[in-house]
Amino acid sequence: MASDLFSLEGRVALVTGGSRGIGKMIAKGFLEAGCRKVYITARKAAACDATAEELGPNCVSIPVDISTVEGCRMLAERYLSHEDRLDILLNNAGAAWLAEFDQFPESGWDKVMNLNLKSPFFLTQALHETLKKSATAERPAKVINITSIDGIRLNPQETYSYHASKAGLIYLTRRMAARLIQDNIVMSSIAPGAFASDMNIVARDQSEEVARRIPSGRIGRDEDMQGVAIYLASRAGDYVVGETIAVDGGVALATPGL
Repeated sequence: MASDLFSLEGRVALVTGGSRGIGKMIAKGFLEAGCRKVYITARKAAACDATAEELGPNCVSIPVDISTVEGCRMLAERYLSHEDRLDILLNNAGAAWLAEFDQFPESGWDKVMNLNLKSPFFLTQALHETLKKSATAERPAKVINITSIDGIRLNPQETYSYHASKAGLIYLTRRMAARLIQDNIVMSSIAPGAFASDMNIVARDQSEEVARRIPSGRIGRDEDMQGVAIYLASRAGDYVVGETIAVDGGVALATPGL
């Protein structure tokens, strides 16, 4: 049945950066689509625990700082204390840094590159065997990276390490996808545009002004992000390998003159 194409019935997901923003939107969507359990992680334990409580008994909090390889391995170990396999990994945790070119600090470079680019690689590596246990040719496991349209086109803001990290993650998605599909693990990515969140305070606090610069005439809604994530995580997205889908109302790919 067509409705089964988008069902996540019985599946288990792990969402990094799941306590707020896009991660929280997707975690909620996964639960509503039928996931048996959705594990969320975030650096701040109180926020992670509060979101898990808000989303209900099938959402479990595992607060860990995954900005280091050690943290990625710790999260994998703690996840494995709950489950022995994993159907869906969503690499969403991220950071940004804004500074003028001449003042841009090494700390702002390293913090963003570590969390946005290094961590998705090493967390997926740490969970590779766990994903393989769940994966079959008929029902592959899924890894979805949250990239950004800033990896596709330039943002006028001087967010140098953010641009570099997201562009790198889009290409890393392709490289990793080529390897992981050998194990029946499908990797893809979502490149969000303007969604209201603590990370995109301009979209959150000046939504009407931002909307005027978007071909669709509005900023993104929770359902826009949930719909694409569920598509990629479900049977419907099994044949979408290495792709990046821009979810931005047309900013990156349908704005004339860019």
